[in-house]
Amino acid sequence: MVNDDTEVLFPSRVIPSLRSLRGGEWNHLIDKVEGSNPVSHTHLAFVLMMIKLSACNTCSADSFRGMRGCTQCARQTIKRFRGDDEELIRLYHESRQEVIELLSH
Repeated sequence: MVNDDTEVLFPSRVIPSLRSLRGGEWNHLIDKVEGSNPVSHTHLAFVLMMIKLSACNTCSADSFRGMRGCTQCARQTIKRFRGDDEELIRLYHESRQEVIELLSH
């Protein structure tokens, strides 16, 4: 069985569903990402961060995560993240720096 919500890597369409899962800093980041251009450093960094946190590169369509779908996987990843919002924001900034470096070459 293949879930229509399962993609190869973290899909941007899932970002709005992650709002309100954490505190105010997280919500502010989601607002910032949602308002950005899909090819901006801001948006790409968020997608990269979610790919890393959710381990999208190890998922397959017939795995448990794949059968649940990207939306449920991402929501669960953010809900279960043991760090605070500041840690998530730090991970986002690290991913943003990585995107900037990769795109500058």
